[in-house]
Parts: sequence; structure tokens; C-alpha cells
Amino acid sequence: MSTLPTKLPTDTWVVATWDEFIQTVEDPAYQKAKGYYYKGQMRIETMSVGPDHAKDNGIIATTVTLFGAIKGIPLNCLDNCSYRKTGIRECQPDISYYVGERSQLAPTGTSIANLDVIPPPDIAIEISDSTLADDKGEKRLLYEDTGVAEYWIVDVQKAEIIAFEIIPNGGSRRITQSQILPGLEMAVLEETLRRSRQMSHSQVVAWLLTQFQS
Repeated sequence: MSTLPTKLPTDTWVVATWDEFIQTVEDPAYQKAKGYYYKGQMRIETMSVGPDHAKDNGIIATTVTLFGAIKGIPLNCLDNCSYRKTGIRECQPDISYYVGERSQLAPTGTSIANLDVIPPPDIAIEISDSTLADDKGEKRLLYEDTGVAEYWIVDVQKAEIIAFEIIPNGGSRRITQSQILPGLEMAVLEETLRRSRQMSHSQVVAWLLTQFQS
């Protein structure tokens, strides 16, 4: 029998077994929620996505994909894909990328991506409007253990990028340029965010073309 309360606290970490987490994310009431599980705790995010979050999500995904196209770097972008290591952890980054030779390893199908049989993405990105503290804290540890190569946090309110390279033997360190996408500066991504506040996305992309083709 589940020990979870009838009305589950959301947008915070709650002590739960793996079975309780699965029971929750499979509940139709949380069909549109994002689910995370890490070290015996789960977090169900049900906060609505506002226009600023949605716009930043779109322009960052467009920017990274455009960079790959111009530089000839194969990549596959996944939007809000859930990654599950059965019984251990689950995460659902806003954007994730498989890059280079690993681009062909990106999961397909309609089921949750099973990390028991596929590798994790190279880059995981969280768009942080009201979840910044958690994205910099517990989720950073979650992504370190998930085994992504880089973890980026987009601070919607400040139009800033907080990017980390995940160290294989544990931990992470701040970076100002992607190590997975050489030449992609976080400063350019931040300028992209700032310009998107004043310009249409098509105008921003036109500016990006001049940056990436130079």
C-alpha cells in the first residue's frame, strides 16, 4: 500500500520509493507533469510553462541546432524527453542533445528512454524560471550521476547561462565554452537570449548566422 499522502506535494522533493514514484507519474492527474527521481526522493513539477520559459526553450534549441548545422556537427535534439534508470533515477530535461557519432544513439519510439539499454545524452539543459535553486542544486547532482557530459541551466529572469562540464570520476566544473560543441561560447547564448527579448526569433537567427559563419 502506498504511504504517499492523498494530495501529493508538488514542485518539491518528497521521500518516496521507486514504486511510489512510478505510481505517481503514471497517474492521469500528473500526465502533463515532469517527473524526477533521485536517491529515494521524487519531484513532480506541475508548474505551468509561461511565455518567457517557452521562448527561451525554443531559441536555445534553435541556436544549438543551427550551430551544429553550420559547423557540420551531427546532433539530435530531444524536447522534454524522460530518461529512466530503472529503480535508481529519472530525469526530464527541457532540452537534451546527442552529439557527433553518438547522435545516432538518440532514443526513438513513444516510451520513456531506458538508460538500462541506451546511453545518456551528451548535453542536458534545464530552462529555469521558477526552479533555479533546485536546478543548480539537487538536479545538478542528479545529472552528474546520470552521466551526461554537460549540464546547462538557462536563467530565464537574468538571461544567463550557467554551464557545467561533468567530470567522469565525480563532480562538475563551470565552463564558459561547450566542450562537446567546440567554439560554442556561453556568452553567445546569453546574447541570443537578450536579443530575443527585443527581436523576433527569425531576426535573432539572422544575427546568429553572421556569428557562426564568421
